Amino acid sequence: MIPREEKIFQSADYLKMRIGDRHPIAGIILGSGLGSLADRIENPFVIPYSEIPNFPVSTAVGHKGNLIFGTLGGKEVMCMQGRFHYYEGYTMDQVTICIRVMKLLGVEYLLASCACGGLNPSFRVGDIMAITDHINLLPNPLIGVNMESFGTRFPDMSHPYDEELIERGKKIAMENGFTLMTGVYVAGSGPSYETKAEYRYMRLIGGDAVAMSTVPEVIVARHCGMKVFGVSIITNASGDTEKADFVNDEQEVIKAADAAVVKMTALFTGLIATL
Repeated sequence: MIPREEKIFQSADYLKMRIGDRHPIAGIILGSGLGSLADRIENPFVIPYSEIPNFPVSTAVGHKGNLIFGTLGGKEVMCMQGRFHYYEGYTMDQVTICIRVMKLLGVEYLLASCACGGLNPSFRVGDIMAITDHINLLPNPLIGVNMESFGTRFPDMSHPYDEELIERGKKIAMENGFTLMTGVYVAGSGPSYETKAEYRYMRLIGGDAVAMSTVPEVIVARHCGMKVFGVSIITNASGDTEKADFVNDEQEVIKAADAAVVKMTALFTGLIATL
């Protein structure tokens, strides 16, 4: 076993010792401003990242830095209350370690969320977009010696986001009085927000939304054989970025994400109940 792999198994063994007979079927990643969704998890058992061997610590605003085990939608879940980003100075192994740990704990489905900037002119602030595909402008997290115990050297990425889960998500959204948008997610490194020219470029190459996370975790999840459902909260609209006085502000991003938590909670709870 290579050293990279040993760290993952060490983390998983520690968590198995802490959680006892809990067996999560779904893993959840809560992005910027979305951490309060974790408050809806029943019978929560909270473990700070700082207590877990080999885990980084979340430094981004709006990321509380806890791993939560409990029940949502009647199913056992494992929830990341805050994620790790490449822009924080972490390696891709560190950014994605929790996904492989989820796999070792029995997780079969990954539900990932993030706050993002809208590129599609039809989107409005507060919309929720189910990710149907992505464009990766970050380093690929599978670079390096392949960990055969998790997946093949060259995993197929033609269908990274599960189409059946997206259809279920659309139905759940309608039942809760809102429309689940769909689109292509562009992942950049950050931490600087995009320039106006970069926004135009990302729209030109086929993007509907842009942010600084999610794709590394999705690639690793698919490498591990998990089914993935990804959603983005639109925190600014395409038309806003072309205004002369437009300024991206992290507090506004968190505020917009906070406003969408009710929708997100209904969506994730309903979807997990169908697993």
